[in-house]
Amino acid sequence: MSDTPARLLKLLSLLQTPREWPGGELAERLDVSPRTIRRDIDRLRDLGYPVEASRGSIGGYRLVAGAAMPPLLLDDEEAVAIAVGLRAGAGHAIEGVDEASVRALAKLEQVLPSRLRHRVSVLQNATVPLTRGDGSTIDPRTLTTLASAATGRERLRFAYRSGDGTRTKRQVEPYRLVSTGQRWYLVAYDIGREDWRTFRVDRVGEPYATGARFTPRPLPVEGAGSDAGSGDTGSGDAATFLARSMRRMQPELRLDVWFGAPAEFVAARLPAHLGAPEPDGEGGCRLRASCTDSLEWVALRLALVDCEFSVQGPPELVAYLESLGARLTRAARPGDRHRPSGPEQGEQRERGEQG
Repeated sequence: MSDTPARLLKLLSLLQTPREWPGGELAERLDVSPRTIRRDIDRLRDLGYPVEASRGSIGGYRLVAGAAMPPLLLDDEEAVAIAVGLRAGAGHAIEGVDEASVRALAKLEQVLPSRLRHRVSVLQNATVPLTRGDGSTIDPRTLTTLASAATGRERLRFAYRSGDGTRTKRQVEPYRLVSTGQRWYLVAYDIGREDWRTFRVDRVGEPYATGARFTPRPLPVEGAGSDAGSGDTGSGDAATFLARSMRRMQPELRLDVWFGAPAEFVAARLPAHLGAPEPDGEGGCRLRASCTDSLEWVALRLALVDCEFSVQGPPELVAYLESLGARLTRAARPGDRHRPSGPEQGEQRERGEQG
């Protein structure tokens, strides 16, 4: 193989296989002399690839972990497998890997040949993941479209369904995608409304990049609600903006809950954003936290811890648990059924576009 760049890429692909390669075998694979292999190994080292050499009759070359992540060379099967895995991770707001999955998936799908992109789509459509979570499942292609537009500073158009079911067409300047561990949100400047907005990604439909570039605007320091003004302007953080926006749209709940189980047991069964409970010294623990989640969601998450618990506050959560408990008791006694009224009807609490 006389083409040096092509030979180096082929050599790098071989070295990324987790094994040690004898110099003679590499020379045979690439149809060059062992001396050429040694020179090519030196070239890779000059480019920053940490290639180790061991001496002896069974010695050879191995690519090892270095200080930085080197570019990876993937064959077709590896690229498809990684893309499918990233789509699964990105489509469900999995805390800790969600945003990284979307960034990696956007980079990978940008360079995937059309034949491999088709294979990934076929596999994705033919499989149904059995997932456990409270967030909405969304199409990873929607996420990658939004992520690519935000990274490339390209205006977006999409259809949007608000919390009350109203459908509108939006044109925005995307700023950032933010995951809460339950849902994905897009922070963007809405051109039609001339203000900043947050959009639940599971309510976004038919997104496409317009090709029109834009210069990013400074994000407001004070988060605005989806139907409110943006407040003071200045530089800000997208996650902080979303949190403030959600607080404006949804009342903050200040939780005070006692659990009849060790803190480690309870912490492993609660979402991380609620914080860690503190041991009470008597085998139980206490959680004091603030959140903007709905009463329904909080009540169910507390029950799913699967131990005795007592809610000291807030009062509205105590009242909802009493109502829910009565409803569940009736569900277990079919003969006692009657038509409930008031809050026992399970009213939906949609609070704005990010409810």
